[in-house]
Amino acid sequence: MGAAVVVAHQGAIELQRVWLGWREHIAVRDASGVFAPGSLTAIVGPNGAGKSTLIKGMMGRMNPLKGSIVLGRDVARQMACLPQAAELDLSFPISTFDLVALGAWHRMGAWRGVDAQGVAAIEDVLRLVGLSGAAQMPVDALSGGQLRRALFARLMLREAQVILLDEPFAAVDHATTEDLLALLHTWHGEGRTIIAVLHDLDMVRAYFPQTLLLAGQVVEWGPTEQVLSTENLHLARHLCSGLLP
Repeated sequence: MGAAVVVAHQGAIELQRVWLGWREHIAVRDASGVFAPGSLTAIVGPNGAGKSTLIKGMMGRMNPLKGSIVLGRDVARQMACLPQAAELDLSFPISTFDLVALGAWHRMGAWRGVDAQGVAAIEDVLRLVGLSGAAQMPVDALSGGQLRRALFARLMLREAQVILLDEPFAAVDHATTEDLLALLHTWHGEGRTIIAVLHDLDMVRAYFPQTLLLAGQVVEWGPTEQVLSTENLHLARHLCSGLLP
């Protein structure tokens, strides 16, 4: 079995002939490449291409069957993830304030209360994402767009240098999407590494300079304009439909 290895490396995350999945279903096959520090990369591909599985592998939630996922120095401690909405359990009675406060657990610990400075920081990020009046709302009462804003606020408190996002704009209105894209570009401008699973290819072309096109394997990885060619997209669809080996 492969392994996620934390070592000093010039890339933020390197895939070394990575295979991910289960014995009866291989989702990602023989994937290699490097996410450079400070890069802004979209992961795209047809349904079933292995995009979310790759995110889980890079986050250490799934060990490679073969190959290695190599993290740069200190990346494991500086990495945060925004999962798909379907993976979130909203049944637990928690307020929006408390959800956002979870982003600071790495600094204040699980059992320490939030001090005045922490309260001010949480209120500040809620304001920045447009949720100033929603702090005491239960998370299960938030709209899809409000929930995404709250999760981005939690990431802001995390202050991670490597940020992985799995379909961050799914079921989110246009205004919220524009605001959150602006936030991503602010983080990118600060030198953070941003990796996002996306479906909207027009958005990818407009906002993401690097793209990994996945179809159970790496179809191409590099500058977005080059990767999202008609030929590559056609190949990706056929690989996922099983028409090509």
